[in-house]
Amino acid sequence: MSYFSSRELAAIALCASLWGVLNSIFSPTFFRLTGMPFLCDLIGFSALTLAAWWIRKLGAITVIGLIATAINFIIIPGGFQFIGFMGASIFFDLTTTGLRHMNPFRKVEYTFASLLLISIASAAVAGYIIGVFFMAGSALAKWGGALGWAGLHSIGGIIGGSIGAFLISALNSRKILNHELLGTEKQRQRGSR
Repeated sequence: MSYFSSRELAAIALCASLWGVLNSIFSPTFFRLTGMPFLCDLIGFSALTLAAWWIRKLGAITVIGLIATAINFIIIPGGFQFIGFMGASIFFDLTTTGLRHMNPFRKVEYTFASLLLISIASAAVAGYIIGVFFMAGSALAKWGGALGWAGLHSIGGIIGGSIGAFLISALNSRKILNHELLGTEKQRQRGSR
């Protein structure tokens, strides 16, 4: 028996391709126009937030980050800064997994607050990695160094995490729970009675 079901693999592929393709197409243009990294964070962390709620297994978010990084490298071969987002995906995955014992997905308020904070922290991790390893010193200096760049990414994490949390809230309010999206064994058993 495999660790991820076929439905979970489909959710991973959907979130990773959404993030990788949209980021590769729109983020470079937005960055050239504004000099701000918000769009890549918005796309990435809204997808990761939704995926964390949807899949709820260790490794899923990391796999999404790896696939999105591969897609990004295929479309933009010189886009090495995306490695920062791969690191942020690993951080996001480990943090959400660490919080699962506290059941952050039980109530909408907990889901919103915990995933928003994790998105902000993960975006800061991405920004810090990008600032330290991939930014030119002169460009980085005008934003206050690597920590300033991490702060700018955190703003994108606020936006992306909020969008993801609002999507989760909308799905919950419509009584569409993650087990219904994934068709878990308990759901199938209830439906066959």
